[in-house]
Amino acid sequence: MTRPDTPPRSRYPLLLAAGVLAVVSAGLLAAHVSFGGDTFRNCAYLGPSTRMYVTAWAAPGCSVAALVLACLRGPRRFGGVRVAVVCVVALLLLVQLFALYWVYAPDPAGGAGCSGLA
Repeated sequence: MTRPDTPPRSRYPLLLAAGVLAVVSAGLLAAHVSFGGDTFRNCAYLGPSTRMYVTAWAAPGCSVAALVLACLRGPRRFGGVRVAVVCVVALLLLVQLFALYWVYAPDPAGGAGCSGLA
C-alpha cells in the first residue's frame, strides 16, 4: 500500500549500477585479453585457461545485467546519459561475445604449437 504523498522512487541508482556493471564488464574484457599468454607454453598449445573461460563468460553477463538495469526505467524517458550507457554497453557486449567465441575456437596453429619456430 503506497501513500499518495510519497515521492516516486528515483531511478538514478539503477543507472549508476548499470554504469558500474559496464565498467566491471570492460575490466573483465581487459583481464581476458591479458590472459591470452596462457594458451601457449614452450611452443605447446595448452588451450584456454580456466580464468579465460571465467572472464569470457562473466563479462557478457555483466553487460547484459547493465543493459537490463539501464532499460528498467521503461520507454517513457530516455535521457542522454541513459542512451550513451546503452550504446556503449551494447558495443562492449558485441566485443565480449567475439571474445567468448574466440575461447571456443579451434587451435589457430592447427596443433603445430609455435608453427615449427622453436
